[in-house]
Amino acid sequence: MNAWARRRILVTGCAGFLGSHLCEQLLPFGHEVLCIDNFFTGSRHNVLPLLGNPRFEVIRHDVTFPLYIEIDEIYNLACPASPIHHPFDPVQTSKTSVHDAINMLGLAKRTKARILQASTSEVYGDPDVHPQTEEY
Repeated sequence: MNAWARRRILVTGCAGFLGSHLCEQLLPFGHEVLCIDNFFTGSRHNVLPLLGNPRFEVIRHDVTFPLYIEIDEIYNLACPASPIHHPFDPVQTSKTSVHDAINMLGLAKRTKARILQASTSEVYGDPDVHPQTEEY
């Protein structure tokens, strides 16, 4: 595929801070962006400015369950890990991290899509600094 070709891109965790900003950056290139979030920690407010774009679509979906769509690229950012949300439901954080990765890797394999797999710092264990700064 041409490096500048328009793609159908899936962004999981797209209603979070990073996901919503990534979607905002992808749209001016003409890509079709599918936004997947279950809104457990993400906010609809973060994607409201993008809803008027005809190449942007929001799908409410829990990524711990498989998703069957056709896609060219996947940015897998879904994870409810933050100092506020992780202690509230650490099981959901773990399920999201594991099942989500398995489901998105399966989707990437089936569609031959490229995937960027992101994770939370929670996978490294308890930090020495709370809350964590960017320098940490």
